[in-house]
Amino acid sequence: MKRDIQRYTANERSNHWMVAILFFLAGLSGLALFHPALFWLSELFGGGPWTRILHPFLGLAMFLFFLGLVLRFAHHNLIEKSDIQWLKQWRDVVGNCEDNLPEVGRYNAGQKLLFWVLLLCMLVLLLSGIVIWRQYFSAWFPIGLIRLSALLHALAAFVLISSILVHIYAGLWVKGSMGAMLYGWVSRGWARKHHGAWLKRVDKGEGH
Repeated sequence: MKRDIQRYTANERSNHWMVAILFFLAGLSGLALFHPALFWLSELFGGGPWTRILHPFLGLAMFLFFLGLVLRFAHHNLIEKSDIQWLKQWRDVVGNCEDNLPEVGRYNAGQKLLFWVLLLCMLVLLLSGIVIWRQYFSAWFPIGLIRLSALLHALAAFVLISSILVHIYAGLWVKGSMGAMLYGWVSRGWARKHHGAWLKRVDKGEGH
């Protein structure tokens, strides 16, 4: 039996890293426009005018690539009964007592919740961003809706950035997770410890 198993294909990893790169670019350009104290970040994009031009296009590209991840992985992120029990045992999760937890499939309940939070934030950012996109769309909407959309855009961005920071921390905290997204493969021991139900399905030939 092979020692390592494939968790992510090259195409899936490329899709993920495109979203990550666009997230940082859209985030930095958005922060530059959010507050005068952060306007110096606009120098990374060629100054204020270029930052204002590029930010919505970067955000739109991020959403489209993230949609690719949604189409690939949404069916793996449906909440199941075992996920509710996993969340109830959050103390075991924090204490790294995984032997006490229900057997996990491809993703655990925390990863699934993060997935849906990210999707919700992306949708809010897309819709609110269209409303406040002055060059093309904002003239179509009343000023009250534009102001509300600007507030929702900032709130969704805050939640998105916070969620991504949690995602990065979890990836570093669980040894082997970063390697899975960098190289695509994980050891059988890693899979057995963190995603036992998924490993059983892989061994049965039911796909990765």
